[in-house]
Amino acid sequence: MHLSRYLRTLLLLTLGACGWQKSLDPAALAQLYAQPLPAPEKPLRVFHIGHSLVGRNMPVMLEQLAGPGHDHRSQLGWGATLKSHWEPDVPINGFKEENAHPRYQDAMAAVKSGTFDALVVTEMVEIKAAIQYFDSPAYVRKWAKLARDTRPSARVYLYETWHQLDDPQGWLNRLDEDLPRHWEGELLAKALAHGDTGGPVYVIPAGTVMARLVRRIEKEGGALPGLKSREDLFARNPDGSQDPIHLNDLGNYLVALTHFAVLYHRSPVGLPHQLQRADGSAADAPSPEAARAMQETVWEVVTRYPKTGVPQRP
Repeated sequence: MHLSRYLRTLLLLTLGACGWQKSLDPAALAQLYAQPLPAPEKPLRVFHIGHSLVGRNMPVMLEQLAGPGHDHRSQLGWGATLKSHWEPDVPINGFKEENAHPRYQDAMAAVKSGTFDALVVTEMVEIKAAIQYFDSPAYVRKWAKLARDTRPSARVYLYETWHQLDDPQGWLNRLDEDLPRHWEGELLAKALAHGDTGGPVYVIPAGTVMARLVRRIEKEGGALPGLKSREDLFARNPDGSQDPIHLNDLGNYLVALTHFAVLYHRSPVGLPHQLQRADGSAADAPSPEAARAMQETVWEVVTRYPKTGVPQRP
């Protein structure tokens, strides 16, 4: 082998062994989102790939907010990685339990069918572990590429979630840091650096919305009936203890509002707040004042974050 070719090969092997991946710098990444998406002209068929922070109730709440014509299917797991959803030989923890409902559809077959207008994917948390051990950017790229290879007009979204309330680095600190560092700086910057995904992967910034709302309600100190602290968005375990990661009905309502605003480019202010769960039972509803605060907060975040694909307010 010619020496220069040998050195190039050796360099590539060394970089690969060190985990090097092609990546976009923040300015180059931002440029991909300079032009917003056009608003959809009709109700959307949406496919969700993820885990229990997607769940069954949130997508059903989204359907109710969007109105007639919106439809969804999903493939979920327990703490499931995007890699496990893609690779047939990697098991999806909790597959049987999480997909025992009429809206389940095989993810690979669904995306290959080209019948869905939008694909929403999310990665497991802890997000740092997902990136380190499960090659998250590569699988964001794979799912986006597959969706648009099959249907070039497909809208592809990355659903930004959150981490445990008791995170030792501080729950709000992590939300502030993780979006630019991991969701953008790793998942998006590396997934989109190859230029083969048919366009950007847009962001549904649920974690960022949650941080903004929590700062508002905790600053106001109980001014919103039924919504006084971050814990009011999270579920309780059967023994009454705090679930530090899974949402209750109020939290799912907030995330559904965020999906609605990003997917439809419409303000959620004024939308209904008395909804049903996936099993048809009445969800615990926020007070009218809390619902209004949630809706306003969602629209403030979505219209000041260009990576949503929504036209921005000055």
